[in-house]
Amino acid sequence: MSHTRKTVADIRALKGVRQISMLYVETLDEARAAAAAGIDMLSIIDPVWTPEMREAAGDCFVQVGLLYGELCTYEDYLRAAHRAIRIGGDCVYCAASLDTIRKLAAEGIPVVSHVGLIPSKATWTGGFKAVGKTADSAMSVFEHVKALEAAGAFGAELEVVPDRVAAEISKRTSLVMLGMGAGPGADAQYLFAEDVLGCTRGHRPRHAKVYRDFQAEYDRLQAERIAAFSEFNADVASGAYPEQGHVVPIADHEFEAFMRRLPD
Repeated sequence: MSHTRKTVADIRALKGVRQISMLYVETLDEARAAAAAGIDMLSIIDPVWTPEMREAAGDCFVQVGLLYGELCTYEDYLRAAHRAIRIGGDCVYCAASLDTIRKLAAEGIPVVSHVGLIPSKATWTGGFKAVGKTADSAMSVFEHVKALEAAGAFGAELEVVPDRVAAEISKRTSLVMLGMGAGPGADAQYLFAEDVLGCTRGHRPRHAKVYRDFQAEYDRLQAERIAAFSEFNADVASGAYPEQGHVVPIADHEFEAFMRRLPD
């Protein structure tokens, strides 16, 4: 472990002191860029969590996402969590039951769960829309947070909840609340790298802020890729490729000796 990388205790100590920056990244280049930019926390899903990703993430505190639905039993989650930590994960994301979270926490594994809009369970709250817009709904979010706290979770993603509700809940829990569309009162501001870079595939959520137009650059590069491939194809057809500089030479006397040995 890097001696400058934040620990769970360090992240907890930031609660109420300053906002934590957090990004969901999927590639080595994104992880390296986040580390170079000084991002506090990264979320990286288990299938792409490797020693190479740990190295790329540098001093960023990494939450490793354990995939709900692909993992089912407590034992599935426990094995996956231990693997994630062995590679260098700093905590795991788990959207499974309170019982599973309680058992993982009892093993000393730092667990982050999810409240508000939970994409994998959105049918229970009316689909992909804000949660907590009524007093009853807001209390349900708060009660879920307190249940996670009692289960031993370290933090929770707080997704698409009214800003005033998020602020009041964050003040009333020891959990580190990782806000995604939950306003400035959460403990962290969490975005997907693809939204920040302007290359979102599909729907872009309201809370996403675009800082660069990578999609335009990707489109330009694709046009250049097609042009380069077309020129290569034309060169092959015309004989312009390969040129002399692209082939391996052989001394005349060696080639003549080779020719003499060939059967007629």
